[in-house]
Parts: sequence; structure tokens; C-alpha cells
Amino acid sequence: MRWRASLQARLGLTLSLVLTVLWLLAASVTAVIVRSEMDEVFDSALRETAERILPLAVTDIVGREDQGVTQRLAPIRAHDEFFTYLVRDAEGRILLQSHAADVTMFPPWEGPGFVETASHRYYSDAALQGTIRITVAEPLTHRAAVAREIQMGLGLPLLIVLPLALGAIILAVRFSLAPLRRFRTRLEARGARDLSEVPGDDLPTEIAPLAATLNSLLSRLRDAFEAERSFAANAAHELRTPLAGAIAQAQRLGSETQDPATKARAAEIEATLKRLTRFSERLMQLARAEGGRLRMDHSADLRAIARVVVDDLARGAAPGRIVLTLPETAVLSDIDPDAFAILCRNLVENALRHGADTAPVEVTLTPGGRLVVANEGPVLPRDRLDRLTVRFERANVGAEGSGLGLAIVAAIADRIESPLVLESPRPGAKSGFQASILLPTEDEWA
Repeated sequence: MRWRASLQARLGLTLSLVLTVLWLLAASVTAVIVRSEMDEVFDSALRETAERILPLAVTDIVGREDQGVTQRLAPIRAHDEFFTYLVRDAEGRILLQSHAADVTMFPPWEGPGFVETASHRYYSDAALQGTIRITVAEPLTHRAAVAREIQMGLGLPLLIVLPLALGAIILAVRFSLAPLRRFRTRLEARGARDLSEVPGDDLPTEIAPLAATLNSLLSRLRDAFEAERSFAANAAHELRTPLAGAIAQAQRLGSETQDPATKARAAEIEATLKRLTRFSERLMQLARAEGGRLRMDHSADLRAIARVVVDDLARGAAPGRIVLTLPETAVLSDIDPDAFAILCRNLVENALRHGADTAPVEVTLTPGGRLVVANEGPVLPRDRLDRLTVRFERANVGAEGSGLGLAIVAAIADRIESPLVLESPRPGAKSGFQASILLPTEDEWA
């Protein structure tokens, strides 16, 4: 499995591990060097001790009245004695010894120089042509204790300095990556339709090319989408005039001819041209929904717009076919009035086209800004509901329509960041269809 930790965690952990390893390596090498130097210092002290004691011992031994007698020096006060010594003659008899010397641990005379056993390190020397010999002993535990103290002195700062160093590394990495986090925040705050450039002037030089590449990609996508929307809108707009002329010619042909077959053919041509006109209008609405600005700098009362749209559709429908319910208080929203009219018209037309003729289409605008359009009809399965917002998808394949109505509504809903909710059956009923969307209002801003 790949490690997907953040860049900050990777840098912090990597630098911390490298620092720790280097510090431990430096401490280990320092300990080895110090131990070598320490052994040299202790050997020098061991030798100097023997060289200082031997002349004094010779003077004391030569001036004795009783030769060959062992003399043990008494301690002046209690103390730790790291060096002990023996002074012997050529026959090995002990002439002088320190008070803490253990005779059994001293090795036989092997000549001047250093000797080391499992427990002690010795230095031996001789005077008066080898007749008086001294051996100074130092326990190896003494050196080991000093070495441990040195190692502790080198290691203990790790417990204090290393955490501080790690904290400093984390803060430094976090501070260095702050521009990258700000860039990510700005990018995450973008809506799905916002393809403008993301400011990245404060990014490090290593990351700046990535931001430039991303902004270049966003620019190309924006140009491509704009070209697509512009083509659809321009094509639909340019079709208006020839379609209107063709419809007028078909109507004139139908009125001038007396042949029933020709009159029927002219009516079919007129109906086809009108469907093509409605389809071009839907394309213009889709381009408007996907490319235009849908939020304004001022607010408007949505009740008046909904009333105008419903009244216009009601003139072409049966009496009582549409039931409009509006709140008594104003519903103020900054959504573009044209966009809201397109949204409302498509929802109502969809309900009129696919709903049952025996039941009215209910259009409700709540005080909170929720637009609800409901109609009677058969229950649609969940998978069919999920496909209704796809372009050119129809709930009833045999029904008239472009298949763009709910796709346009979904595009507007996505642009204003409010989900379009499709339900079947209607809430509280066993059949029917309901579409609802929550519009941005002043109450929401407050």
C-alpha cells in the first residue's frame, strides 16, 4: 500500500529521522574518540603515579633498619581509591603497599610497561637495577564508569535538544508550506463552474510551475466551454429568423391551398418547425444556465416572476390546470430574474407535459424560498429519476419535448449551489411526481 501522508508530514518525518540518525551517529563517533583519548589520559596518570611513588618508596626502603619488612600505608581519611600499588623486591617480597591494595589481584612481575587483565590495568616500573619494583593497578570498572558518564553526557541532551529540534523542523516545514495550503484552500473554495485562474504568486519556485500549468489548463477548459456555449447559443439564435419565416410560409401554404392533403402536410411542417423552435429556445436556455451570471448584486421578489410565468403558461392550458400558491410576504432573492423564470417555466412545462390531465399542477413558493412543482402521474422508479436530469432524457419516451427541461433546471441548481430534489411518489401520496429547489434568499444570508 502506498503511503499517502501529507507532504508536510513526509518532510517533517524525513528531516526528523535524518537529524536523529546523524545526531546518534555523531554522538557514537564522539564517544569512541573520547574513550580512546580517555584511555590515553588514564594510562598517562597510571604511569605518572608509578614514577612519582617509586623514588619515594626507594628512599623509604633504603633508609629502613629492618630490611624485607612489609609496610602498609594507613589512610589519612576515608576516600575512594582508584589507584592501588605494590612495591616488591627482586624475590617478589612485598616491601610497601597502599592500604586498599589486594595482593592476590596483582600479577607476577613481567618487566616494566602496561599489562591488562579482565578486571584491572597495570603499570610496572623498577629502580636500583631492578631490585625495587613497583606495580600500580587501576580497576577497569573505574574507566567503564567514566565512559558511561561521558556517554550519558552526550546522550542526555538528545532528550531535550532533539524534541526541540524536531518541533522547530515541524514549524519550519509548516511555515514553508503555508503558501501551498493557501493555494489549496483557494482551489477547494471554487465552485464546479468557476474556471478562473487561481492566484499563486506567493508559491515557492518549486511549486509555481505546477500552479501555472493548472491555471493554463483552467484557461483552456474555460475557452472550450465558452466556445461550446457560444456555439449553441448563437446557433439557436440564428435559427429563430429562418424558423419563423419557414413557419409563416407553412401557414400561408395551408391557408392558400384547397387540397386537404396539402393542407395536412403544411400543418405537419408547421408543427415540426414549432418543435424545432422550442428546441432552439431550450438550447439558448441551457447556454444561459451554464455560462451566464446567475447571482446578482441586488434582490428581487420571486413572487412576481412566478406569477408572470404561471399566468403565461396558464393561457395555453385548460382552466384550473395550474394552481399557484404564493406567500403573503415578499420572497427576496439575488438569483437572476431571467434564470428564475427559466427554471420555473421548465419545471411547470415538464409537469404539464408529463402529468395527468385529470389533476392540476401545483406550483408552490414558500416564504423560505423553496419552489415546489408537483403533478399527478404514475410512480417513477429510482433509476429513472436519477436519469431525468441527463440531457435528452425523457420520463416518457413517447411524450413530446426536447429532453432538456430538467437538465436546464439542474444546471441552474448547480450554479446556485442548491440541489434539485426529484421525488416519486409525491411526499404524503402514493403516486405523482414532485420537483423542488431551495433558492438563495435574504433570510439565508441573515
